[in-house]
Amino acid sequence: MPSPTPARSRRTLLRVAASAAVAASLVLVPLPGAFAAPATGVVIAEVYGGGGNSGATLKNDFIELGNPTGAAFGLSGYSVQYLPGSPGATTQWGVTPLNGSVPAGGRYLVSEAPGAGGTADLPAADASGNLNLSATTGTVALVTGTTALTCKTADACAADSRIVDLVGFGTAVVRKGSGPALGASNTASVKRDASLGDTGDNAKDFTAGDPTPVNSKGQTTGGGTTPGDGDGGTNPPVPGTVRIHDIHGTTRLSPYNTKTVTNVPGIVTGVRGYGTKGFWIQDSAPDDNAATSEGIFVYTGSAVPTVKVGDSVLVTGKVSDYYPNSSGGSQSLTEITGPKTTVLSSGNAVPAPVVLSAANIPAAYAPDAGGGSIENLPLNPSKYALDLYKSLEGMNVEVRDVPVVQATDKYNELWVDASSADPRTARGGVVYLGYDKPNNGRIMIQTLPPLTQQPFPVANVGDKLTGSTAGPLDYNQFGGYTIAANTVGTVQDNGLQREVADRALPSELSIATYNVENLAPSDPDTKYAQLAQAVVTNLRSPDIVALEEIQDNSGAIDDGTVDASVTVQKFIDAVKAAGGPAYDWRSIDPVNDKDGGQPGGNIRQVFLFNPDRVSFTDIPGGDSTTAVDVVGTGKRTTLTASPGRIDPNNEAWTSSRKPLVGQFSFHNKPVFVIANHFNSKGGDQGIDSRFQAPNRSSEVQRQKQAAVEHAFIAKLEAADPDARIVSLGDFNDYQFSPAMQTLTKDGVLRDLVNTLPANERYSYVYQGNSQVLDHIMVSPAFKPQQTRYDVVHINSEFAVQASDHDPQVVRVKP
Repeated sequence: MPSPTPARSRRTLLRVAASAAVAASLVLVPLPGAFAAPATGVVIAEVYGGGGNSGATLKNDFIELGNPTGAAFGLSGYSVQYLPGSPGATTQWGVTPLNGSVPAGGRYLVSEAPGAGGTADLPAADASGNLNLSATTGTVALVTGTTALTCKTADACAADSRIVDLVGFGTAVVRKGSGPALGASNTASVKRDASLGDTGDNAKDFTAGDPTPVNSKGQTTGGGTTPGDGDGGTNPPVPGTVRIHDIHGTTRLSPYNTKTVTNVPGIVTGVRGYGTKGFWIQDSAPDDNAATSEGIFVYTGSAVPTVKVGDSVLVTGKVSDYYPNSSGGSQSLTEITGPKTTVLSSGNAVPAPVVLSAANIPAAYAPDAGGGSIENLPLNPSKYALDLYKSLEGMNVEVRDVPVVQATDKYNELWVDASSADPRTARGGVVYLGYDKPNNGRIMIQTLPPLTQQPFPVANVGDKLTGSTAGPLDYNQFGGYTIAANTVGTVQDNGLQREVADRALPSELSIATYNVENLAPSDPDTKYAQLAQAVVTNLRSPDIVALEEIQDNSGAIDDGTVDASVTVQKFIDAVKAAGGPAYDWRSIDPVNDKDGGQPGGNIRQVFLFNPDRVSFTDIPGGDSTTAVDVVGTGKRTTLTASPGRIDPNNEAWTSSRKPLVGQFSFHNKPVFVIANHFNSKGGDQGIDSRFQAPNRSSEVQRQKQAAVEHAFIAKLEAADPDARIVSLGDFNDYQFSPAMQTLTKDGVLRDLVNTLPANERYSYVYQGNSQVLDHIMVSPAFKPQQTRYDVVHINSEFAVQASDHDPQVVRVKP
């Protein structure tokens, strides 16, 4: 199910930016404290102040920087600075000047003061200083310039533009976000995950663990792969007693979780030297239990693996059941961490892949635990698809000649369907028709080096990935089970075309809805041109267009701007340049930062209308906080404000867009149009959750929103049973959802998507499922024989998109 993209965990692969494959805008609440905005370039990756202290292995304190970007970052003129956790009136910041650069995707090590103890040296430092960091509490900042900072409070430091990044740990007064990073000690550093994600909150971004200093050359004193016996000579290079299938066991949780395993044998089947670094190994001598996987991921932390596919290795390390997205209820990924690796030989044959197909993917998806965890249930891979994938986790798998069911995205991912049993759209996708029909054969495809050095296949829905696509079966927090492919098939183009709606008759009023995906003035002219061309050509220049996700004039800059006139006018001009009508428009500016969406963007709904075809009935009094009402009866029924907002102060609309209602006149008949953008699916557990059935917590608010709007529509229809009402937009929910059932109850509205054949009911594609998020609903005054409706598929199935939603249009005779 679409959901906001969480902060990148270390399970991040190629992604750096937030995922756009989300049905609605992100709803992010600014964190308390200073530095609510995250860093956008080089960040502080790790801080360790216990060097040389009692119990410490390392002799020196250190500060490590990380560069998540694709370009080297020069540090000439920069410094790292340190402030004790509770600074006094005379306390000053200590300074270590920097030089050189942080390589793209790499690290930079700053050695600081030594202690009297410790047994291990740091790897060769990129810069050195004599700052004596506390092992338990303090603040470290990356600073433009070498002049010592003077700020001693979180707010004061937040206002200092010289600070590039800042980390407070322990009980530090100066820190980012809700609190400092916790857990630092003589033997533990605080560090970001491997993706270097930065939410602007030290408490959330940093965790405590073994210190793992890495310099700009990738050298480290821990966590990497090494030749020889890999364990300092304490373990001979012979296989231990524990095998990979023993580590996995027969449930989703490893019986060896948190335990150290010694000299686990396997053949390297895949290597990932970027993002989440590590490699997969698979036992060439499997057991005879189908529930126990023979493959496992070996996580090397920040160290790039030195092993190669085909190496026969022994791995010693700690077993971890890792949750890539714990808050989203993800499956665990069993892996070996902190590895010491011995390479025994190279060039060995890789274990043959398990072919995933309709022949072995079960019809049932997952056991139902009544919303509880299925982790301790015995795996039954012959009965449940989710159990099958877990039983193959980390193993070499393959799909052959499979249809593409979600187009290639900007992260170089696509989805295929390995099972032919799923219901198909007319254009080759897989249709999502109910909570109990998750479509079991959907698999994401990503690639591993050397394929990452080659163009990723660009495919649309309905194309076929011919030949073999094979590699280890991974688990991705943003998409479930994924083939990390060493080989990828060839795209067979099915010639998918963008649809064009039928023309409206002169007697018909045409009304469309289009989510334009966070449209802002800073977006390139090409995006405006593509969106405008869709309105003119594919939608046939509707008389009324309800737009969702129009941002204010400053876009995603949180500067207090709420006016969106520049954004809207730029869109109107683009429509006219594409040969369309000179649209007029109406909207209501939201209260700053109160309608959710991308922080600072102040997204809202906007009505465009063609004044040559339809007129807007302007009724003063509508604003961001005043509720629109209904007055009059029969043909004299009217709104108290047009445009107006439906009950905007109701708690149902907290951090969410309020419905915009406008009164139009077509052929001297009033038409009431409601533009909607309900709250997102943020917080919902995914289809592949370890909790079955998954909890869809976001439905609670959408159901409340539907109830509020239903009451308004019922009042309007009670005043005039023949009221012509069109409610449309991005409702962020399915036609079978509780919210849509609430909104249409008692027949006040008819959801037109249900009038389409079942395999045409979709406007959005997410995780390989073609599904409904956008709707057009009409009141009983619009008779079925006077209503023509279409979802116009121009975006969601294509690798090249102007938006992630397909628009919809209805032609009605009032």
